[in-house]
Amino acid sequence: MILQFDWTNSQQKLYPSRIDSTLVDLRGFEQLRLPIRSAFKVESALQALDLLLQHFDRLYQPWIPKKDWLQCQLALAEGFTNAVRHAHRNLPPETPIEVEIVLSQQSIEMRIWDRGSYFDLDGFLKNVALRNDRLSGHGQGLVILQKIASHLSYTRTNDDRNCLLIVKQFSSETPIAVNDP
Repeated sequence: MILQFDWTNSQQKLYPSRIDSTLVDLRGFEQLRLPIRSAFKVESALQALDLLLQHFDRLYQPWIPKKDWLQCQLALAEGFTNAVRHAHRNLPPETPIEVEIVLSQQSIEMRIWDRGSYFDLDGFLKNVALRNDRLSGHGQGLVILQKIASHLSYTRTNDDRNCLLIVKQFSSETPIAVNDP
């Protein structure tokens, strides 16, 4: 299942426009085909964060521990905010930020693509760890992302985009039965 949306700007109002499929509220279904994939684009504007999080919340499933889901919300918000404020700082607001979410029974993968300059995430995180300067506030969102994620990476793709990959393994609880293809 792939859900895809394009969030566009019309006279300073952000609104969803359907691309290829319709959004389905998945809450309440006990048997689903996994993985669930959702892909969408948003403009480079902090105002789009609310719409992004609303879409994300529609993907919530009852078997996901609430603490894990809230951490994933925070990670998505931080990754998106960094793309707007840093990667797209000198780019026009209509430059898209693309988001893909893949939800399985055991984990969630969130990919955030930007079109900014490459950033050495690993080097930055090592530098922050060496400085141990928690009071500066600079870069602490990335440290939080690192603590939330089971896997965190930022890579340059062949089409001159960057992909922030955040993978979160869900806490072990008794899962409900699902049908994996």
